[in-house]
Amino acid sequence: MEKIKILIIEDEEAIADLLAYGLNKAGFETKIALNGADGVNAVQSFKPNLLLLDWMLPDTTGIEVCKKITASHNIPMIMITAKSDITDKIVGLEFGADDYITKPFDLREVIARIRTILRRVDQANKPAEEPSESILRFKNIEIIKSERIVKKNNEIIELTPKEFDLLITLYSYRGKIFSRSELLDFVWGYDYFGDTRTVDIHIQRLRKKLDVNDLIVTVFGVGYKFEKQVDKAHVPND
Repeated sequence: MEKIKILIIEDEEAIADLLAYGLNKAGFETKIALNGADGVNAVQSFKPNLLLLDWMLPDTTGIEVCKKITASHNIPMIMITAKSDITDKIVGLEFGADDYITKPFDLREVIARIRTILRRVDQANKPAEEPSESILRFKNIEIIKSERIVKKNNEIIELTPKEFDLLITLYSYRGKIFSRSELLDFVWGYDYFGDTRTVDIHIQRLRKKLDVNDLIVTVFGVGYKFEKQVDKAHVPND
């Protein structure tokens, strides 16, 4: 059985070595890149299942690396940052990171977060149980659940694993109002370490990418819902 691959893009060798040591002991296969350029190249050669990406790198920023990778790959990503400012963390999430960890960190927490993200991705990748519902359509959007593909006007829209899971959850329960905590439970899992602001960021990204402000609506003081009247615009699958 192949080991899960974790790419560590971190310029502080002591921290990178510590992460690699702990992750290897936990059963993962790791590779270290000490700068952004090597990290981007390693994505092609190493083909990781998940990235640990430092915020500050000697040749660029973690945000720039994040943008380059998410433009052509759909890989779960955890940002590692020495910054405690919530605004910086939000920026990382907005550009495609799935989670963030602040230095100094506990290695056990890093491993727990990695396993949580990988578990959610694995669950989301399981084949659809109902073939008749494997393709969903509304407005100019088509969702191919079995392939985890979303198209807008017949063009593929790149969504992160969490964005896809969030979209499917909201669409599957059209009309239901979810609190942010409920969405964290549904999409991220009960053992997620982040806060509810994560939900807001992912909702904003979904709205922007799919232009569905009229369908994914905010219920002030409560949370979010996917408008039920979308059924009227649903195009049957011939």
